[in-house]
Amino acid sequence: MRKAQERMRHARPYGEKIRNVAAHISHANPEYRHPFLVDRDSVKRVGIIVITTDKGLCGALNTNLLRLVLAQYKSAGAGREIEVCAIGTRASASCSGSARSSARTSAARRPPQMDKLIGAVKVMLDGYTSDRFDRLMLGYTRFVNTMKQEPVIEQLLPLSGERLGAPETVWDYIYEPEARAVLDQVMTRYIEALIYQAVSENMASEQSARMVAMKAASTTPHPDRRA
Repeated sequence: MRKAQERMRHARPYGEKIRNVAAHISHANPEYRHPFLVDRDSVKRVGIIVITTDKGLCGALNTNLLRLVLAQYKSAGAGREIEVCAIGTRASASCSGSARSSARTSAARRPPQMDKLIGAVKVMLDGYTSDRFDRLMLGYTRFVNTMKQEPVIEQLLPLSGERLGAPETVWDYIYEPEARAVLDQVMTRYIEALIYQAVSENMASEQSARMVAMKAASTTPHPDRRA
């Protein structure tokens, strides 16, 4: 549990720094506007990346998140299509019957490896750039502390000003070789960092929830053993 929490905390500074870079670029005025920064006029199709555990025995961790995803699916309405990318076998089993599944991968690797996640992530990013869906969401369990884990669903694409934030100062850039090549790399690395951080948060939440659940199971007396 401590190792999972340390990995999660070590990943946060990188995510914050690359967020600052993306925020500066989004407020600049380059000759090329990256598709991840452009709002869609209408939202008819939604993609959701759902991160769960591969194993159980961690209390209501997965149930709470999947219930939130199901509520998101129902709130989308009959006119919207939902496409799910499942990271974790619990998400694969739960989402396969309610929405179209585009990619699946395991979440059990410790520490999380980006090269194992990149395939599923690329499928969803390519789906967004090719207009297969108009919005990309990310669902995972955020680590608050050892006793509290919070299921969340966040908008991943298009990148909103609320997520990126406003930089204290704004300046123009000189792009080398060109704005398109630089922005494509920075924005892709930014999304990958967000998903890697979400997987790290989910793993830290899993270990904490499992410890609490196992402790509760071992200290609660069995009904047949009560005096």
